[in-house]
Amino acid sequence: MYIPKHFEEPRIDVLHELIRARPLATLITLSSNGINANHIPLHIFMEPTPYGTLRGHVARLNPVWNDFHTEVEVLAIFHGPDSYITPSWYPTKKETGKVVPTWNYAVVHAYGTMRVIEDPGWLRTLLETLTDHNEKKFSKPWKVSDAPLEYTSKLIESIVGIEIGITKLTGKWKVSQNQPPQNQSGVISGLETSDLPDAPSMANLMRLHKIHKP
Repeated sequence: MYIPKHFEEPRIDVLHELIRARPLATLITLSSNGINANHIPLHIFMEPTPYGTLRGHVARLNPVWNDFHTEVEVLAIFHGPDSYITPSWYPTKKETGKVVPTWNYAVVHAYGTMRVIEDPGWLRTLLETLTDHNEKKFSKPWKVSDAPLEYTSKLIESIVGIEIGITKLTGKWKVSQNQPPQNQSGVISGLETSDLPDAPSMANLMRLHKIHKP
């Protein structure tokens, strides 16, 4: 991934925060038929430091768990907010006209070695962890134990666990840092009144990174 210096986000805690907030990853592996991509929710665990470990599960029928090159690193891509940026939001448009459209986004690339886990106890613990993490947003959280044991045990037989020990973690926050302060403010204001899908999230992300880095 090409990362100009002013778009680089090196802080591991910030990268982990995006992974937790947007856990649906695009998992890239090298299979016997070439490059393969799957879309899998992955949960970040803090150990071992500094980068942590990703854990998730796939359907047993999905060949990703038994058709990948173990000697080649896998890549998990986590997508944060993104939004089209119109030049009309730049105050400098009126001054010089030298503006063009762009796209703002935040993304994390996690590289690592993947291993497969079929132990039912491990899988149940993982499912409970994933469920508790996502259900905490609801007033009446659902738990794995709410379903009949024989039902969940049968379902666990149809999945396989994957674990990725992260060896490299990179982040790119392209949130108008290359624009002068007045244009950054103009983009934030424009996003706040826009009906673009991720506009509120991108505006908030820009506020957190509103530092002019020419």
